[in-house]
Amino acid sequence: MSKTLWIVIGVIVIIGLFAVGSYNGLVGKSQAVDNAWGNVQTVYQRRADLVPNLVNTVKGAANFEQKTLTDVVNARAQATSINIDAKDLTPEKLSQFQAAQSNLSSSLGRLIAVAENYPQLTATQNFRDLQVSLEGTENRISVERKNFNDTVVSYNTAAQRFPGVLFAKLFGFAPKAYFEADAAAQVAPKVDFNTSPAPEGAATN
Repeated sequence: MSKTLWIVIGVIVIIGLFAVGSYNGLVGKSQAVDNAWGNVQTVYQRRADLVPNLVNTVKGAANFEQKTLTDVVNARAQATSINIDAKDLTPEKLSQFQAAQSNLSSSLGRLIAVAENYPQLTATQNFRDLQVSLEGTENRISVERKNFNDTVVSYNTAAQRFPGVLFAKLFGFAPKAYFEADAAAQVAPKVDFNTSPAPEGAATN
């Protein structure tokens, strides 16, 4: 066997090893993104599950602002209507998802702010428990979003760095989108149990 043939075989073997290593590495990182996205969806769903109980509790307060309640209900409906598969995390779809979730965060923040004008509501144990659960869930959302972004950065880096970029295109490993900075979506609604009750006879909304 000629020296040239041995060189050709050697090159083919090296390319094959690079291909196998790159493919396996991208598969592992892609699965990590899928898992991180699943965690993001779980915490957002947990928040959505808290909303009906919160709305029903607030409805018990006399003369509570109906627009505030309606905004929360509508924002929840919009947020839960957007479902994205981990294999299809395009910038456009994730941006739409993020905007809907941010709108729900803002609506919930406004509801809690308005609720502070109703001391008879904020004094109930059920409302206080829901506030604590909501705050914990918002904080968890922030954590899972960061974990997801870190995982996507690791995946995208591997898919765009040489020689991985050659095999990423060959095997269909497309770049994945990540959450953009969005203060409204990452700041938990304020929970203040030290708010002094409004003076007796004070006007409320």
